[in-house]
Amino acid sequence: MTRKTWLITGASSGLGQALAAHVLSEGDQAVVTASSTQATTELAARHPETALAVKLDVTDPEDRVRAVRAAQERFGGIDVLVNNAAIDFIGALEEQEEDDYRRLFEVNFFGAVALTREVLPVMRARRSGVIVNVSSMDGLASLPANGYYSASKFALEGFTEALWQEIEPLGLHATIIQPGSFRTGIENRTRASGEAIADYAATAGAFRAMMGSLTPEMFPGDPERAAAAIRDAVLAAEPPHWVVLGSDAYRRIGVKLSELGAAYASGRDVAFSTDFPGAAEHAVL
Repeated sequence: MTRKTWLITGASSGLGQALAAHVLSEGDQAVVTASSTQATTELAARHPETALAVKLDVTDPEDRVRAVRAAQERFGGIDVLVNNAAIDFIGALEEQEEDDYRRLFEVNFFGAVALTREVLPVMRARRSGVIVNVSSMDGLASLPANGYYSASKFALEGFTEALWQEIEPLGLHATIIQPGSFRTGIENRTRASGEAIADYAATAGAFRAMMGSLTPEMFPGDPERAAAAIRDAVLAAEPPHWVVLGSDAYRRIGVKLSELGAAYASGRDVAFSTDFPGAAEHAVL
């Protein structure tokens, strides 16, 4: 099997770190990136021939250019880009501070978009490459108190769905990863945004209150097993468009799809009633 070169964002902790460690243990090459390089440098030191630690704040244009250039200079290019870096804030939509949710979108969505655009020219020239965008079960099924995070992941999924339709004829692929709750220490990295509003006590407020009592046991997903599943998906002859990871994600996404399917089926008559008479026969899509 041909050795792959990966560029993984957010590789200093959590799923990104687990994925980086896994692909390196399997003999692949990896550019492991994060806004702080302490953890990635330690990981790269264990694989001096196949790993390169690079500082990358995905919101910084110069960092993005340097990271891609470093991958090309050290390993000759990037076979797999994993847009994993993400941040989260808890709070009702009305409660959260604008600076926080704008920063969230800059990291979770715009940073991933910009880095994807940075690597696509080389991938197109080689007619080879895979873009892996790490979404979430929240990217399909939103919850109170996490609306802006969900919105950023909804946006990432919409971007990726269009992306694979554009690049597959060129020999490239794109995959959406939808993880559930994995034991990555995320409970220690997520904080509330804005002042609590009493009217939301039963919805977003319940999530705020729960944040102080989260334990690792409440997160069923194993990051190492998730990492292996992601690598398997990337190495498939035809990488899948969606990969759901975690039993909780599978259940929650299943509920959302059932609800959506029922609403879709029951809405047929209303949908068709809004066309001009006979127009459905000539619809483009």
